[in-house]
Amino acid sequence: MKSAVETLDPTKVKLTVEVEYDELKPSIEHAYKHIAEQVNIPGFRKGKVPPRVIDQRVGWGAVIEHAVNDGLSGFYRQAASEESLRPLGQPEVEVTEIPAKAGEGQLVFTAEVEVRPEITLPALDSLAITVEPAEVTDEDVTERLDALRERFGTLVGVDRPAAEGDFVVLDLTAEIDGEEVDSVSGVSYQIGSGNMLEGLDEALTGLSADETTTFNAPLAGGEHEGQEASVTVTATSVKQRDLPEADDDFAQLASEFDTLEELNADLREQVASIKTSNQAVAARDELLKALNDAVEIPVPSGVVEAEVHRHLESEGRLEDETHRAEVTVEATDAIRNQILLDTLAEQLEIKVAQNELLEYLVSASRQYGMDPNQFIQSLDQGGQIPAMVGEVARSKSLAVALRQIEVKDSDGNVVDLTEFIGSDDEDAAADESVEDVAAEPVEEALVDDSATVAAEAPVEDDEKDATKA
Repeated sequence: MKSAVETLDPTKVKLTVEVEYDELKPSIEHAYKHIAEQVNIPGFRKGKVPPRVIDQRVGWGAVIEHAVNDGLSGFYRQAASEESLRPLGQPEVEVTEIPAKAGEGQLVFTAEVEVRPEITLPALDSLAITVEPAEVTDEDVTERLDALRERFGTLVGVDRPAAEGDFVVLDLTAEIDGEEVDSVSGVSYQIGSGNMLEGLDEALTGLSADETTTFNAPLAGGEHEGQEASVTVTATSVKQRDLPEADDDFAQLASEFDTLEELNADLREQVASIKTSNQAVAARDELLKALNDAVEIPVPSGVVEAEVHRHLESEGRLEDETHRAEVTVEATDAIRNQILLDTLAEQLEIKVAQNELLEYLVSASRQYGMDPNQFIQSLDQGGQIPAMVGEVARSKSLAVALRQIEVKDSDGNVVDLTEFIGSDDEDAAADESVEDVAAEPVEEALVDDSATVAAEAPVEDDEKDATKA
């Protein structure tokens, strides 16, 4: 088989492939066999019709069409691999020549396909990454303690105008052009939460129980979403949250500690852990931003359009041009980052070990609320395992890249992110430990060791997962 590549633009190529008759022969033999099983020809049993009879009764055209359809995808993949192409979308294939008769000729076809563009990343050690300090203040601990106290607080009715932070039980009606379009009754709402109608916080502030006011606001949902409405709201009661005293009794009620001092010490450790984790997330984001700023990445328009169409179709919003524009921006950014991280993973020679993939898949199955085995089997049946390997490789590439960069906080202190990004020695040890099972099918490996994997895989928060492979 011969192939040649013509670059049409930075993200699109035209692949021309010539397949000799001998290479096409297995597909032709398969075509004869398949057709022989389908046709009824007097004097021959199904599946036993000789090729010469099929040529006479069915025609060479049907045979070669079946053979080309059967073998085309394999020839395309082989040629793309030999030419080191990295396709990002489906090819547009045109067959330009087929064997005119049995025993001679060749198959020639072209495939135009969008590919990952070639980009040159800057030297990692030339990048400077700065994050916020992880210093824990007394205010941080107090805020954490107050949040815990709120969980044990009680709502008490008050005879005064409502203020920010109060809870108001309210009745609400919305009208458009004098016609009621929506209403709710007996809803409890905390002033300042901002999770209902725009302007509701301002309208409720200053209202006492059984007082009513009217304001205008766009509706937040339903068939009239976005339309301006006249909203009438009545505060039926006003309540404040009374918090328990922060003392030793509260520490015993809300935790396993006997004293408030012990509880505060634990809360300080929690805040420190969160801030350190946030440093790792910030370092990852800053690295991604620095790489994006340092290189121009052309994005294949066809791949973006296909992703936007898939997204809008799943939501039933193909005609929503405003939402289409928003999704287009998001899809473009996502594909740009994918190109960048795939290039980074290739440059760093990232390898995904069996245990890393399993840990990722088990964690993902939890997010979907599925049994890990069923989740992985569904991915495997849908041909999605390679995509999952790519996701792990991209995440790992950022972690490995951060090992080559000195990360400092804004005070000039070097930040140690080893807990979140691992080390090269850990990767080497992991590669050695899974070497014997790396070739096992993923689903079989999980079935054999699911109890161990589920027990050992750490339940990390989203911030840690975002950085640690």
